[in-house]
Amino acid sequence: MADDQAKGPNQEQLPHVSEEAAETAKITGEGGPDLGQGTPVQEVLKRDEEGQEKAPKIIQQQIKSSAPKGSRSYSTTTRRCQEALTPTVRTDIKTKDDGFDLPALPLPSQAHLKHRYDPVIHQVTNLLMKDGKLSVAQRNMSMILSHLRTAPPPSVNPDRPLLAGAPPPSHLPLNPILYLTLAIDSVAPLLRIRSQRGAAGGGVALQIPVPLRLRQRRRQAVQWILDAASKRKSRGSGRGGFAQKVAEELISVVEGKSGVWERRGGAHKLGVSARANLTGRGRR
Repeated sequence: MADDQAKGPNQEQLPHVSEEAAETAKITGEGGPDLGQGTPVQEVLKRDEEGQEKAPKIIQQQIKSSAPKGSRSYSTTTRRCQEALTPTVRTDIKTKDDGFDLPALPLPSQAHLKHRYDPVIHQVTNLLMKDGKLSVAQRNMSMILSHLRTAPPPSVNPDRPLLAGAPPPSHLPLNPILYLTLAIDSVAPLLRIRSQRGAAGGGVALQIPVPLRLRQRRRQAVQWILDAASKRKSRGSGRGGFAQKVAEELISVVEGKSGVWERRGGAHKLGVSARANLTGRGRR
């Protein structure tokens, strides 16, 4: 009657792994585990490195003595796999069959790592830099060019024309670097005033006009633009506020609405009035 009753879930369990392995060994005729004796502690600790450190010294010595002698502590299979995966280099390939030829020497000026930017971009970025923070100046330069690229086309004032040969105003946003260069070169002064003492005799200083090179002209123009941009009102907060003010000042320069034009005209008027102080003798 007891055998006929239904058995619960815990009454009929699967045999242990060792018991199942012993029955399988009997069927196949191989040597299976001895059920009368448990698994030695040394075999269990061989698979547990943390347990080996906490085991008694006697068991540690038995584990070390049972290890095979002359075995390597490293494997050489990785080296063999690496040699198998290493591609063979073909020496029969000719250079003339390649798709790209060797670069022609001398290399172009923009191929150098330190001179890969446009000269105007490089100069304006250095003038924007403060306290040696070049990354901040480069970020502001990128924001300025992005603002010039997305701004609407400017309306040029005929009383304050741009340089000769400039493209139409509708084409300027398509090339922000040309936009920036045109704005700077249009208000760049041609000369500066230098005070020279003793030129007229008696220790009196005279105002003498001195012509400027292209890089000096652009430097003076950028300084005027930055001074005018710093006086503009901020439209919002954020790290791109100054870059936006500089971009707006550049647009006003192209449109002829900036006060930089008046500074340029004042410098030229002063130079024209001071040209009478020039003499035929060169400076020694």
